[in-house]
Order: sequence, then C-alpha cells, then structure tokens
Amino acid sequence: MVQDVIAAHLRALVGDRITDVSSSDSHTVKPWFNGRVEVAPPVTDLTAEGYPLVGGRLDFVDGRRAAALVYRRRQHVISLFAWPSADAPADPAEALGYNLVNWSEGGVAYAAISDLNRDELAHFAELVRARAAGEQR
Repeated sequence: MVQDVIAAHLRALVGDRITDVSSSDSHTVKPWFNGRVEVAPPVTDLTAEGYPLVGGRLDFVDGRRAAALVYRRRQHVISLFAWPSADAPADPAEALGYNLVNWSEGGVAYAAISDLNRDELAHFAELVRARAAGEQR
C-alpha cells in the first residue's frame, strides 16, 4: 500500500495530471467524486490554516479505485488518498524523500503524502481528521 501511494503521488507530479478537477471550492470537488469512487474523503477548506485545496483526481491504491485530494503548503504538493479498507497502517513512513501519514476510520483508509517535513504533514492529517469528525456530528 505504501508503494502504491508513493507511486500514485509521483505519477501525478511528473505527469501533467495533478488534478482531474481543479478547484479550491469544496462544493465543486466533493460532488465530482460521486459515482467515480466508492468512498470520497472529506473535502475540507484548510486555506486559513495554510493548506489550500487545489482539486482532486482519481487514482488506484491497494488495487482499488481511490479518491485523491490535492492540497498545497507553500510550494509543496500534498496528496490525500481515500479508499475502502479498514487496515491502513497507523505508523508514519518515509520513502524516496516523501513523508506519509496513514490512518483508517469507518472502513476507509487514508494516506497523506508529500515532501513536506513530517511535522507539517502530521499537522495537516490532524486537521483533516478533526474536520471530518466535526462534519460527522
């Protein structure tokens, strides 16, 4: 799974397809995933926290179609993947100069990857999780 996430992120960076839908508006990005993936991640506006939304794309992780949200932090690209699975490893990882934060919630596996430093990426993941928990209430 870690290799799939890294490969998907790198394909987006080296290709000309960082997003399939380009928008900073969560009300544009979230519905774009309807019918394209089994589960969509929470699409949250984190601009005020320094992580503006760029858009989203379809990808494949762990043999499944996955939603990928794209955020930025200064000049760094963050891909946030979500796919149906209950067993994402909870340990942060690092490979090829990229940091990866994984978690599972409600039958959905999440992975955030970027060349951001580990602390900033972990902070991003915490913001996403907190906003998602707030939306489910």
